Amino acid sequence: MFSETENVSCARGCVVSTMRRHKSMLALEVIDVEQQTQMVAELGGSIMKCVRDQNGNHVIQKCMECIPQDRIQFIISAFFGQVAALSTHPYGCRVIQQRVLEHCDDPKTQQIIMDEIMHSVCTLAQDQYGNYVVQ
Repeated sequence: MFSETENVSCARGCVVSTMRRHKSMLALEVIDVEQQTQMVAELGGSIMKCVRDQNGNHVIQKCMECIPQDRIQFIISAFFGQVAALSTHPYGCRVIQQRVLEHCDDPKTQQIIMDEIMHSVCTLAQDQYGNYVVQ
């Protein structure tokens, strides 16, 4: 783990410098699953804030890419009821399109996400960011 000064996480305001973001993402690639789980737990109730942050969204994406889905279900669950709003956000659309739709293999999760997308498909198809999620 990083020292307190190095570990400025999204849970502490999504003030993650580019260098620290890269350190966090690199750490997620090389530490074991237990350490990954512990590190990601620091995100706590700040998932949505991170997704909407210029740097924080990359951390969320890396979590979804590197950590087993059962260990980050709290992240994915935070998106439930927010998929359309995230899909129309410049950073949120990346998380939904590039990570949730590509990396979540749980049928129940897929169904929830797809239902929310389909419920707003006309709006999303016409949105500058949402159209990428629909595609």
